[in-house]
Amino acid sequence: MNPFLRTLLWIAISLLGAVAVGVAAFQRGEPVNALWLVVAGVCTFAVAYRFYSAWLVAKVLTVDDRRAPAAVTCNDGKDFVPTPKWVVFGHHFAAIAGPGPLVGPVLAAQFGYLPGMLWILVGATLGGGVHDAVVLFSSMRRKGKSLGQMLKEELNPVIGLVAMVSLLAIMTIILAVLGLVVVKALAESPWGLFTIAATIPLAMIMGVAIKSGKVGVTATSIFGVVGLLAAVVAGKYLTPEMNKALTLSSTELAWAIMIYGFAASVLPVWLLLAPRDYLSTFMKLGTVAILAVFIVLLAPPLHMPAVTPFIDGSGFVVSGPVFPFVCITIACGAVSGFHALISSGTTPKLLAREKDIRLVGYGSMIVEMLVALMAIIAACALQPGQYFAINSPVNPNDTVAVAAQIAKINSYGPEYAVTVAEMEKLAHDLGEPHIIGKVGGAPTFAVGMAQMFAKVIPGNTALSLWYHFAIMFEALFILTTLDAGTRVGRFILQDLLGQIVPKMRDTGSWTANVTATFLLVAAWGYFLYQGAIDPEGIAKSLWPIFGIANQLLAVIAFCLGTTILIKMGKARYAWCTVVPMVFLTIVTFTAGIMKIWSPKAAGFLPSIAKLEAAIAGGLSGDALRKAEVSLTNAKVDVAITAMFLIFVSIIVIGSIREWWLLLSKRKPMVLHESDYVALPDEA
Repeated sequence: MNPFLRTLLWIAISLLGAVAVGVAAFQRGEPVNALWLVVAGVCTFAVAYRFYSAWLVAKVLTVDDRRAPAAVTCNDGKDFVPTPKWVVFGHHFAAIAGPGPLVGPVLAAQFGYLPGMLWILVGATLGGGVHDAVVLFSSMRRKGKSLGQMLKEELNPVIGLVAMVSLLAIMTIILAVLGLVVVKALAESPWGLFTIAATIPLAMIMGVAIKSGKVGVTATSIFGVVGLLAAVVAGKYLTPEMNKALTLSSTELAWAIMIYGFAASVLPVWLLLAPRDYLSTFMKLGTVAILAVFIVLLAPPLHMPAVTPFIDGSGFVVSGPVFPFVCITIACGAVSGFHALISSGTTPKLLAREKDIRLVGYGSMIVEMLVALMAIIAACALQPGQYFAINSPVNPNDTVAVAAQIAKINSYGPEYAVTVAEMEKLAHDLGEPHIIGKVGGAPTFAVGMAQMFAKVIPGNTALSLWYHFAIMFEALFILTTLDAGTRVGRFILQDLLGQIVPKMRDTGSWTANVTATFLLVAAWGYFLYQGAIDPEGIAKSLWPIFGIANQLLAVIAFCLGTTILIKMGKARYAWCTVVPMVFLTIVTFTAGIMKIWSPKAAGFLPSIAKLEAAIAGGLSGDALRKAEVSLTNAKVDVAITAMFLIFVSIIVIGSIREWWLLLSKRKPMVLHESDYVALPDEA
């Protein structure tokens, strides 16, 4: 294309994106069409990938396409395998796009669609994409080493040890929240539980078939996909006895998920983990693509206001003001520290060319940005009253509490109007005993998605079928992330314990594996169980702590990236990692301090004071027991949040000191890259 015309084209795309953001931000008086968010996202995606990512890899990272990466120099046919870039893209996207880009934006819809939309667009392009690409680049040049190993080498052993402990603690909270999202989605939902339970034998049959070598991958894949769809339909026709047996409480489901996580981590990877990953990748990519097409076809109006009255922190879905809590509620989809574990895990061991860092590292992140925008659309296309009723932290079987909560929602104004009868009809149409009190974000997304699918592919039972398909879609890859995360966390724990008991480092030892897995599952299982017995646990404590922990992990990754840029002689470009690092540090420390002290953010210390006063006032029976449990949980939450803030403070201060020593030439700049090896000339 002629350079002048090309320039005009990109100016037009930029202006179109700006207009779309402007319409979404300033239009009032009638619902904004979801297509404006779609246009804003696509234009932002195009401009950021075409210009910012190109500058990042060419000028900042200076990737060398003639340099052999770890997948080539360490090729062992097992862990290090040069793999086509689009295959690696699929693997990497499936690994990073867990529940975060679906659940976080749904919860943040409490503030309206605008705050979440703006954070997703800015955070993903200027923060998340940079974060993922820099960590991936660093690991590829260091034989695929992990984030903790690189911090130990490039900074110092003390910071590396603190980072390893931090990673393990953060993984514990992340895994607990993943499990709790599934618990809240499947509690007292026999149809949903049957569908998810059916995927376990399906995956194991696939694993055995592929391992035997007697059944082809194509035939096995067809069997798995057909089996998944059949499980969704079959759940509608359960007998009364099966319905009763599969109607489990939150605590019963919590125990079941702990048992599953333990088994999945110690079983051979080919038996459950690998085939389940394979199934979830098909389902994830296919469903996201179909949802995107349906949003464009339907162009649904966004009934949720651009900004709600709850930006001051008075909402109950997310406890806290819009800043900083929108930035920790939406992690995946904008900036996610969890991605650093993937970008320094399997992906750098597979990518065959440095130039593909742009596609896989930066590109996957901004594709996830689009997924997060679709989640906001799905939540905000619901009637606001329905959204808040679904996310109400009440026991749906307590009719008095439900009536009081519905009255509270109606008190916000006519645009939030909802009735108990309306929610009962919605639950009936969805094939669920209840839909009020389905907190956690996943059910809300499933309702929004089901309503869109049912409009395109209608039928008498379409809404219930699509709802349970959506629940299966979400829960399937949440559990996949849970079992894979437990396995990764077990490796980290074994490495730490191995410094005390060397035998624990042996990943081939059955005793070491079982012991480490038991300890890790016990740790995240504790937080999962506490969240399961507390109706407000996921909104008021666990999800905020998850967001804080996840973003603190991103701060750690940016510290590493900045150090490496300085050692590469690229200090003039270090702002591209320092700016998002400083912003996230401010966000996470503000949120962490508020979660400990501020009543506006359902702070733990104010909650402790209230609970202690209530207990001293003479509570008895069940009320006393619940208050004592909540008091213990709040005290643990204070300790966990404070620990995260202290650990990351040590890492940030240590990193700043290291930068000062390097830039002032008080310490030599020693870059711990692997030796340069040129790729062989192509024939």
